Amino acid sequence: MTNHQKQESCCVFSYQYRDAANWKTFGELLLTGEASEADISTMTSYFDGGYLFVAEQIGIPSLCEQHFIDYDGPSDLDHAFHEFFALRPAKRQDIETVPIFTALSDLLARIAQTHGKWDVRLSPNCDS
Repeated sequence: MTNHQKQESCCVFSYQYRDAANWKTFGELLLTGEASEADISTMTSYFDGGYLFVAEQIGIPSLCEQHFIDYDGPSDLDHAFHEFFALRPAKRQDIETVPIFTALSDLLARIAQTHGKWDVRLSPNCDS
């Protein structure tokens, strides 16, 4: 889909990977559709502790590879969880420069399919 074909109604899913030493790597996904407070509430009700999720389980890009590049590779400080940061309306710059990842409704469905049960074994950072 080209920038000219993108819907005007988009939102941005912001998330991060933070290792046990508190080193952070941020990411954002452009989603089609408008986010409501109800969407955020539903989403966070499935996240562990209201904000933790396994990126690989819901098919969103893991930030670990970039984190390892930025912070000298994997270590014993790494783990399976990413953190939800925000779901905000997309700005014009987001719509013009960031490729659409999927529809908000699709991401919400993927999250709901977890039933709040996160499988850390899907992450390459899991030792078990």
